[in-house]
Amino acid sequence: MNKWIRGTNATVLSIAVIGIFIILTIFLHSLKGFQVDLTKNKNFTLSEQTTAALKNLNQDIHVIAFTNSGDGNDFVTRQVTDMVAEYKKQSSKITYDEYDMLKQPSMAKQYGVDQGGTIIFEMGTKKQNINFYELFAGQQDGSYTFSGEEKFTQAIQSLTSAEKHTVYLLSGHQEYPASAMSIFKNSLAAANYDVKDLNLYVEGKIPDDAQMLMLLGPTNDLNDKEAELIQTYLKGKGKIYIALGFNKDMTTKWKNIDAIMKTYGIQDQHAIAIETKQTSLYDPLTIIPEYGSHDITNKLSSNNLITMLSLAVSLNADESAPDYTKSLLLTTTDKAYGETDINLLAQNKTKQDATDVKGPLNLGYAISDKDNKPKAVILGGSTFVLDEDIQNQGNKDFALNSIGWLQEQKDQITIRPRQGDAFQQAMITPSQANTIFLITIVFLPLLFLVIGGLIWWRRRRG
Repeated sequence: MNKWIRGTNATVLSIAVIGIFIILTIFLHSLKGFQVDLTKNKNFTLSEQTTAALKNLNQDIHVIAFTNSGDGNDFVTRQVTDMVAEYKKQSSKITYDEYDMLKQPSMAKQYGVDQGGTIIFEMGTKKQNINFYELFAGQQDGSYTFSGEEKFTQAIQSLTSAEKHTVYLLSGHQEYPASAMSIFKNSLAAANYDVKDLNLYVEGKIPDDAQMLMLLGPTNDLNDKEAELIQTYLKGKGKIYIALGFNKDMTTKWKNIDAIMKTYGIQDQHAIAIETKQTSLYDPLTIIPEYGSHDITNKLSSNNLITMLSLAVSLNADESAPDYTKSLLLTTTDKAYGETDINLLAQNKTKQDATDVKGPLNLGYAISDKDNKPKAVILGGSTFVLDEDIQNQGNKDFALNSIGWLQEQKDQITIRPRQGDAFQQAMITPSQANTIFLITIVFLPLLFLVIGGLIWWRRRRG
């Protein structure tokens, strides 16, 4: 009788546990969108920018991934497809298909794709193509960053936005070549900016569709005619983004560049910032500035993302342009100083003396007109836009935020890449592999089987 009661109790308890498990599973399944992200780097948690963009999505977007089962990039493919799955959970407007180019080459031909590792965002006749290799960046320690969310959300915003901003990149003054700023230009293009080159010496005028001029890293001065054209353009609705380069003779050779900055009450102090306290890898010429309070920098500051400038020129705001509001963006610590003796700097013999500019030094300003409309961003350095530096910390965020502010784009998409740990690979010998196989596949299952059999036998005997 006791055996029968114990057996009945065990059966009822087992059924109860199974029933609770089934009910809990049904309940959790009914919670639409419910999930708990336990990954170290929150790999399955979308940013507020992305969730807001998907919530407001009112048009169907078809996402198509073309993969290649023979290239051995299963890990890369899984990262991409997992990210798309998170987008689908947030919006029913997102549909997704995946095609293996080896098995379905006709689909690849239909979309003009000639290699695996391509994802396409399609809305009607509009398309945005993204290559998988654009989403991953390796680090020196073997880890990697994955910027899939930023690229995907930018693609969606670009497809759904009817607004296009035309900006011109000035050339002819030894600025950075476009090839050295490919990441920056591609990021602008993904954010609905049409970036065009403009050599005023050749063209002789500023195009009517120019919404902004960019002067990035000039070492030589503008000529008088170019300066006149720019000044006339800026007197109207024109806007300008100036990020200074380096010229050892800037005191006498930057007359027209200085004059344009002076229009807004910004003075070039012709001194290179030297930071003795807060620098990158103890390099006094690479400044990690502190942020001023502004729409451009507030999120960077709250997320503890730094911006780095190398060979930065010290700036100062004066009262010569009362119609413009000058907001400080970047500044050094009070331990910094501005080296005015460039020849001494070139010999690596710089030291602070009475002729140098005392810190803290100002390295960047945002300029608004009397109607509080954005007019200019003027920065003492420009290396942060180069391919070799733009992925560091908050450099790209700062660049895109400042341009977005100038164009009054409040929803600029600048989502930080996700960090991934370095791949770990264990090297084992054939004998070690056989030992692991025997223990995990043969010995352990057999051990549990024997233990289970002994327990069953004892209960039967009892």
